[in-house]
Amino acid sequence: MFEELIGKRSNPVRNTIERGAVRKFAEAIGDPHPVFTDPAFAAEKGLKANIAPPTFPVTFDYGKIEGLDLPKAGLIHGEQSFEYKRPLYVGEELRCYREIEKYQERKGKLGQMGFLFIKSTAEDRNGERVMTATQTIILSETVRKGMKG
Repeated sequence: MFEELIGKRSNPVRNTIERGAVRKFAEAIGDPHPVFTDPAFAAEKGLKANIAPPTFPVTFDYGKIEGLDLPKAGLIHGEQSFEYKRPLYVGEELRCYREIEKYQERKGKLGQMGFLFIKSTAEDRNGERVMTATQTIILSETVRKGMKG
């Protein structure tokens, strides 16, 4: 169903890690650690600025992959993981994009299921990768049939 999209990538989008957004995100996830919000604490720990929580990149805009038109409802969040080369600093600008890694189908309890594997990347101003997130989106048979119609 998505085989022709494997390897396709979105155009990069610039994202700035804003202090207020990091504070709100930390509050929303219930993690008030001062490394996210207190500049003096970050400096004491030898950091050049406060850092973003590990799951903060879910808020980034990674751009649109041309031809990938998923429904707004009915998708199942299968799995997500994050890999970091270094922390994400408040105030820095990142270049973010995503790519379709693979697609596979298999029979499940809910019928023929589709598994879409997407890799999202954030690079710094020098083009160095600082974070990669991988996610699996599961499409039930009902969702898949609705997409074909």
